[in-house]
Amino acid sequence: MRTAADHDTRLRDMTSGDLPAMHALSRLVQWSHRQEDWDLMFKVGLGVVAERDGQVVGAAMGWPHGPAAATLGMVIVAPGARGGGIGRKLMNAVMAQLGERTILLNATEEGLPLYKSLGFKAVGGVHQHQGAAFKVPMIKLRAHERVRPMGAGDEAAIVELDRGASGLARGRMFAQLLGAAQGVVLDRDNEAVGFALFRRFGHGYLIGPVVAPDAHGAKILISHWLGSNPGMFTRIDAPYDSGLSTWLGDLGLAAVDRVTTMAFGEPPARTAAAATFAIASQALG
Repeated sequence: MRTAADHDTRLRDMTSGDLPAMHALSRLVQWSHRQEDWDLMFKVGLGVVAERDGQVVGAAMGWPHGPAAATLGMVIVAPGARGGGIGRKLMNAVMAQLGERTILLNATEEGLPLYKSLGFKAVGGVHQHQGAAFKVPMIKLRAHERVRPMGAGDEAAIVELDRGASGLARGRMFAQLLGAAQGVVLDRDNEAVGFALFRRFGHGYLIGPVVAPDAHGAKILISHWLGSNPGMFTRIDAPYDSGLSTWLGDLGLAAVDRVTTMAFGEPPARTAAAATFAIASQALG
């Protein structure tokens, strides 16, 4: 794909060779993503870059999750290239590649006007928590519950739990995440009813996704990772309706930002009692 844009800017499909430029661009706008974070996202999605005079000045990415839904994110335009409609052109190009799927994204305050003008509607939001927890009280397990390490045989159950909680078919994403993360499972009567992943991300570590039958189960899983890594700089992106924000703040993970979750089309239906208490990242959802 190659499309003319204003000021001799061209749009084209992102390639793996663009990832160092993507990382540099994200550092320019003070995002915390590492090169490895960009690599993982590219492996499970698609992207479009804006190029001017041989230099990458913008990008956007999308992640199809089955035939019905997708997520969109990492929309970035270099400060010196803003104001010429590049962001809108990037959005239109990625949306075209995602086709007829419902598209979900997490919008910053800066991006809200653009996304609203493209037809996205607010459907929720996410609090970004980060910091270091030094003392984490143990959350009491209930009858017949245990927390155990995630094994290779758990992948199918994890993907299905996430599908029920999010409405998204994200097997491809989890195949990559599970290779980069550690995981624990909330087991009840020898059945997986929740899970939480822990991995390097940005300036420290990230806990997510966290899927659990209720907030108590989510706290058990999150407490496992925070208690196992005292003093580690950790980030958790928790949906508004998770009910965890006050608790996370009390542990030392302050709410430092928030984004609005938006949908283009009808949001995917959740089909299970389990819910998402922390997302994989603001881009991946």
